[in-house]
Formats: sequence, C-alpha cells, structure tokens
Amino acid sequence: MADTPPAPPLQYRLDDLHIDVARQRVTREDGQLLDVSGLSFRLLHYLLTQGTRVVGFDELIAQVWAPAHVNEETVTQRVRLLRQALGEDGRQPRYLRSVRGQGYQLCSEPSLDASPPPAPAHARRGLVIAGAIVLLAAAGIAWWQWPDAGNPAHSPLLQRADYYAGIGQRDNNERALALYRQRLQEAPDDALATLGAARALAARLCLYSGSRDDADQAQAMAEAVIARQPRLAAAHAVLAYAHDCRGAVDAAIAGYERSVQLDPDADASRASAAYLYARQGRLADALDANLAVRHPGQVRFWELQVASNLDLLGYAAAAEARYRRSFQLYPDNVFSNLAWPTFLFEHGRMEEARAALAEARARGTAHAGLHLLGAELALLQGDAHGAQVEAGKARALKPHASLPRTVAWITGAAVRPTSAELLVQSNALREGLQGSDAFDGIDAALLADLAGDRSAALAALQAAVAAGYRDANYLRVSPLLAGLRSDPGFTPVLATITSAVAAERARINAAGRLPADAMDVTAAR
Repeated sequence: MADTPPAPPLQYRLDDLHIDVARQRVTREDGQLLDVSGLSFRLLHYLLTQGTRVVGFDELIAQVWAPAHVNEETVTQRVRLLRQALGEDGRQPRYLRSVRGQGYQLCSEPSLDASPPPAPAHARRGLVIAGAIVLLAAAGIAWWQWPDAGNPAHSPLLQRADYYAGIGQRDNNERALALYRQRLQEAPDDALATLGAARALAARLCLYSGSRDDADQAQAMAEAVIARQPRLAAAHAVLAYAHDCRGAVDAAIAGYERSVQLDPDADASRASAAYLYARQGRLADALDANLAVRHPGQVRFWELQVASNLDLLGYAAAAEARYRRSFQLYPDNVFSNLAWPTFLFEHGRMEEARAALAEARARGTAHAGLHLLGAELALLQGDAHGAQVEAGKARALKPHASLPRTVAWITGAAVRPTSAELLVQSNALREGLQGSDAFDGIDAALLADLAGDRSAALAALQAAVAAGYRDANYLRVSPLLAGLRSDPGFTPVLATITSAVAAERARINAAGRLPADAMDVTAAR
C-alpha cells in the first residue's frame, strides 16, 4: 500500500544486547532472556530510536507515558527498574547514563541488527508475548500467548499490529485491531492476522469494556483458522482465550491444554490452564502446572499466579513475599497493583490495604477491581457514600459485568430490581456454574441475599464451593457477606473449603512439589 508508512526497525543491538521490538524481547549475546517488558521496554525502545543524544524528561513523558500525566520522579523510578532488569549499576553505567538536570542518554550508539542471535534450542519452537487479566474481586491471572511475530517476511501492517497488541492498553489494542483488519483486506487468508484480530476482539471483553459479541466473533475467527491449520498451537490458544473471556472455563482449559500438547514450549497456554485449574479448586494441579513452566521470565506475572496458588493453599507468608515484590517492581502494572492490596484486605490488614490501594491508584492503572475493593473498604469504615461512588466507578469501567452491577445495587449506587428479578438473576448464575467460573456462585449468593432469600444465598455459596471456589479468606472478611456470616449455615461452607484445601495441600506435600520458599516457611512454623 503506497500510503502505508514504512515500519520502524524491528531489531537493534546495544553493546551486548539484542532487542527484538516486535516480540518485545531483550537478550544477551549468550541467549539469556532479560525481564524487560511493559513501560520498561517502551522506554528502552524510544531511547534506541534517539541514538546517543540526550533525551529530556519532558520528551520521555510525552513519548513513553502519554496520555498519562506523570512527573520526573516517575521517569527516574522507571529508569531504575530498567537498569535493574538489564543488570546494570547506575554508578557504573554500561547501557544508559543520567545527564544531571537534563535527562538520559545511551552509553553507546545502537545499531540495526539484521540477524539477531538464535534463541536457545529449548525456546525456538514457541516464543510468546504474554498478557493477563484479573477477574473481578480475585487476584488470579489468566494468560494468552502469541506466535513468533519477528519474521521479517511478515507484512509491515502485521508487524505494527503485533507491536501495538503487545503493549496491552485499550487504545493500543484498538490500533492493533484496525491494523489486523487492514492486513486482512490485503490477504484474507493470513492466519496470523486473523488470530491477531481475534485476540484483540477477545481482549476487548477481558480487559476493557467490550461485549460478549466481541468474544463470540473471536471464537469464530479462531475456529476458522483451526479448520485450515488444525495443528497450529497459537490458534488453539486464541480460541481458548475467547472461551476464557466468556467464562467458559472447561472449553478454555481444553483449548489451552491442546495448545501445550501441540507445542510443549507454549508456556503462556500452560500458565493459562494453571490459572483455570485454580478457579476450579484444583490447586495442586494449578501449582504443578505453574512450576512446570519452562521459562518463567517469558510469562509475564507468573510470580503473581504462583503467589495466588500458595495463598489459597495456606502458605500466606510465602505468598506475601511474592505479592509484595511484584508490587514494588511493577508500579505500572494493574495486576500487581490489585493483587497486593487485595491480599492485605483478605488477611484482615485493612489499614495496610487502604494505604496500598491509595498507592496503586496514584500509579494510574485504572481497573474495576480497584474500585470494587475500594467499595468494600469504604463499607467496612461505615462510609456508605464512598462505597456508592466506588461501586459506580467500577460499573462504569465494566458495564457488562455482573459483579460491579451487583455491588452497585448493594451499596445503593444504582436502583435495585425487585426481589423476584434478583432471584431470577441469581438462579441464572447458579445454574451456569457447571463449566464456568466458580466465583459466579458468590455473585449469585449476594443477589439472593439482597433479595432476602437467605436459604437460596447459602445454597449458592455451597454451589460455588462445589464448583471449586476456595478463597475462604474473602468469605471471612468481605462486608458484602456480613449478613450471611451470621447464619449457622455459613460455618459448614467454610469447613468444606478447609477440608478441600487440606486435601490439595497433602497432594502437593506427598509429591514433594512445594516451592522452596513455602517449605522454608513451613519449617519455620
């Protein structure tokens, strides 16, 4: 296309580093993969485009952070994280130096790298760009993957689409989708463009404010690719992601497992399956699958997922260390920002949770889950108005999701339906638990309790536990469940969870699969 701007360089070399822009990968000459992603990668990439000239704070803010409003301290903190990822000492810089009062510059001139080094043999088959979603009121992570997009034979449109898709922001997801569609106008049978568009459509529902229609369309597109290329692992991963975003857990697990079967190096699919195992109460399987990930550094936020497994299994101290470390290292990531205050909240450390939530919000990573947590913390303080405001914001960010709407009704942020209508919605959620997300049963319990039917609410809780819900800590502390906790039928629900978790913990210990940090904590006890 004559009016298509030329694609920027996809490969750079800086000293001993090889930087693959399309796949957002930084490796050393020996093939070691460095954990440079998100804003750190965008910062490095922009500096590479500027050679060795000094780049000022204002320019970096405009080019790397916009449209977010940040200050020089934010830039300085991000540079510190980038240096840490590169293994560089700021006092003796090798890659990036500070220019007092001006900004930053590269220590040596970067060059275009036409032939980057091959990946290690064990990683060649399935290099991935991974992303994640946080389900509302949970700290778990679901994952999707993408095939190698760094082949220079790919069209410029596809290269740019993959680049924007990998950033993981709403506007960039839409840019990626538009570019994938342009590519499909040129080449309707391009499998990678079809899968890219499908993934972006599913991400609309998972990560932003899309509708079920987006995920349905994504499913149809992935199935069309599979019909032509049934052994393409990435196609099964995208199909699984579409099912995942629609809450079809069994179908999503089957897709992720098929992806791993076709490509044993598909770590993102393996971690996705692990996440969903945990949602079904299969905690031993979840931890086992997470620990089987071959290259944890290539699966973003893998540590958060392991932390969630350990927390549900009762190894709170080991989980806390991982959550805290992630919160410190990734201030620009919404999943780390939600997981840490949620952990504190669920363990009854409310003042710490409020402080962590305030810090997370100041970082500018908006998410409905942050506002739902804010609503619960406000209720605990008796701040009814604050809870209404927070619930309203959560619903605005996720207008098609059930839980923000339920919390809006509970707090009075929205006019609630009649009791009969609430029970209809509760029953629909409860009946759909088979093969879906167990947390829907908690939502069903809240709706039934709001309708005044305590027995139906307890039955929904029991159904959630039967479907695999295992977060007893949330049930113990959430103000949304305060009324149910006073009912004698609530204690048996917790007892069932305790028994199920003990059985999963026994499986892990018998197999010797507990991580070292959890074993250390166990021994200390």
